[in-house]
Amino acid sequence: MKNTLLILFSIIPLFCRFYSQEKEKDSLNFQLISLEEINVTAIRALKEQPFSFSNIDKSNLEPRNLGQDLPILLNFLPSVVTYSDAGAGIGYTGIRVRGSDATRVNVTINGIPYNDSESQGTFWVNLPDFSSSVENIQLQRGVGTSTNGSAAFGASLNILTDGISKEKFIEISTSLGSFSTLKNTLRFSTGGINDNFQISGRFSKIVSDGYIERASSDLTSYFLQTSFSNKNTLFKALLFGGHEITYQSWYGVDSEILNKNRRYNPAGEIYDENGDFQDFYYNQVDNYKQDHLQFHWNQIYNNKLSSSLGLNYTYGRGYYEEFNDKWYDENYAFSGMTSFSNLGLDSISFENQVISGADNVTRKWLDNDYYVLTGNLQYNSQIVKMAFGFLASNYDGDHFGKLRWSRFSSQVNPNHEFYRNKGEKNEFSIYSKFTSKISPKLTGFLDLQIRNINYKVDGVLNGLVPINVSDNFAFFNPKAGMTYRVKDNTDLYLSFAKSHREPNRTDYENGNPLPEKLNNFELGLRKRNWSLNLYYMRYKDQLVLTGEIDEVGSPIRQNVGDSYRLGVEFESSFNISNKISWNPNLSFSENKNIDFYFKRDGILNNIGNTNISFSPNIIAASAVQYELSEKTLISVLTKYVGEQYMGNIDSKNSKLNAYSTTDINLVFQPNNFPFFKDIRLTILFNNIFGLKYVSNGYFYTFDDDYSVPGIIKTIEGAGYYPQAERNFLIGISTRF
Repeated sequence: MKNTLLILFSIIPLFCRFYSQEKEKDSLNFQLISLEEINVTAIRALKEQPFSFSNIDKSNLEPRNLGQDLPILLNFLPSVVTYSDAGAGIGYTGIRVRGSDATRVNVTINGIPYNDSESQGTFWVNLPDFSSSVENIQLQRGVGTSTNGSAAFGASLNILTDGISKEKFIEISTSLGSFSTLKNTLRFSTGGINDNFQISGRFSKIVSDGYIERASSDLTSYFLQTSFSNKNTLFKALLFGGHEITYQSWYGVDSEILNKNRRYNPAGEIYDENGDFQDFYYNQVDNYKQDHLQFHWNQIYNNKLSSSLGLNYTYGRGYYEEFNDKWYDENYAFSGMTSFSNLGLDSISFENQVISGADNVTRKWLDNDYYVLTGNLQYNSQIVKMAFGFLASNYDGDHFGKLRWSRFSSQVNPNHEFYRNKGEKNEFSIYSKFTSKISPKLTGFLDLQIRNINYKVDGVLNGLVPINVSDNFAFFNPKAGMTYRVKDNTDLYLSFAKSHREPNRTDYENGNPLPEKLNNFELGLRKRNWSLNLYYMRYKDQLVLTGEIDEVGSPIRQNVGDSYRLGVEFESSFNISNKISWNPNLSFSENKNIDFYFKRDGILNNIGNTNISFSPNIIAASAVQYELSEKTLISVLTKYVGEQYMGNIDSKNSKLNAYSTTDINLVFQPNNFPFFKDIRLTILFNNIFGLKYVSNGYFYTFDDDYSVPGIIKTIEGAGYYPQAERNFLIGISTRF
């Protein structure tokens, strides 16, 4: 039924490019712009509202859009840190904002939540080359305004995909570069058909060997859309998705290997019974498909009243395959994955010998469906702006494991299933927002949201561990603030936002988590070309990253009681001359756990205020653009990230050193090139000084009570994800 549904809608000719940057002044085009954005403006911050945000449009993304994932393209925004498992920005990538990881960054696509309902993470590897179908993005830092889906606990990322284009075109883009990276993209648009219909789409293929050894990526994706529009009505149907096959690279390396061979990848190691290395397993891969079907109806009733209705179905399915080595598991990993008892198998008696485990190959599957209905009603006048919205969603996910091969096994059927559990999550939320002119210079803002979540998990986890979760949450999230117009183009704003968040699946698998609470205060001064923002985020029962990761590289979190983030952000854009512009930003912050408890050597101690993991105190970026000619633009992009701890106990063994990287981006766009409407040549040199740096890793502790009988000794360990040294990408884009 699922495949039939997807095939049915895949033959619907779907959707178009966005309105031109050079907007016509006629009323029809104004209506089209408004219609395009109705479904996202209700959850976006407006310039007169008291929040900290950055807007990014297609022109900001295109010069560096040569195959790297969207988080990497957003690397130079304020308070942002990005990382890549494979080291070169293709494959599994992540983003942190104000020290908050991806599970706490709310992401919506056309107003539809993209975060995975159970893990709350965002997996951009499932939507390769999605940047080629993005028209504009808003990144709100902090709680921000009410949005759809899981609450923003560090930031929200609101994405609007390509919109209506009157222009008919076919565009072919190719890029290649270091680590055997190759990207091919085909985009097309029919332009207007009978003045009302538009059809457009994209097909992409990306392959890369990765900076890390064997961290290969084989990625395909598509984006199709169709629309019907008249002066006041817009109907859209979108079908987009991707298929990723990536060789696992989420294990990282320890400090010794980092110094010897920073590109080493331990995934798939095979040892003999004496512990001598033999080879690597060839198919240690993550293989996942994800398809999204969206319908949107945007309606303008008059010059003050508009509405939107959105419907979404997401179908995800796939697995990761793993060779489980018996010698390594029994001597280092201790995962139990080679034990027959953990796999639900009987031991084997053979020539007076009992065999209770063996090398094997497993596949751990995820098969899920996600349904969403959203709607909003907006009223805008010169005095007041109001928005009322709702979300209703249902997530249904099956988790199960299958045994593909075993060196020895008892009587067992092919594809023996050794665990299965089911997760179901239902959410209903409503919000109302009011922006009102209190006086000619003072604007007030009020935002009220109610979220209701029901989450259930039932079945057996890997290792035949039973799991049973049944939790209900009801959250009230108020937000309020004021904006004062100091003078023309200068606004002073103050806001307070309260937010609550439910635990994710990994939290339940590792304990009995509590929901989180956050009080967020923002004070800022904003002008046309710069902004200064002071924030204070006070948490109760914050689920901070412990530094540890689970068997698939997902971060493990724990409640820490009281904690806070205090910081200041500066963002600006200056025209130094008619040819040179400069866009710097700078963030200073203090991120602390209050009265943090840690058990060392078997004794629980209050070790005082400690730094929150993965929260650098300084983050800075700079983009200098020089227009060499009307056809050529060169940009120098610099990023600095201060030192940070991967754990919460301020251990020097958990510290990541500060780093600074510099990229050079060159764009050449000749006019009147033969045979083509348009052609663009792009060169991107990443990390031109060849810095050997690490932007992400993990940290863990365990108590050794075996080496010395009667004495408990706390052992610390760390792993690192090295990022690529000097590398390049070259691209050419042609339009017919």
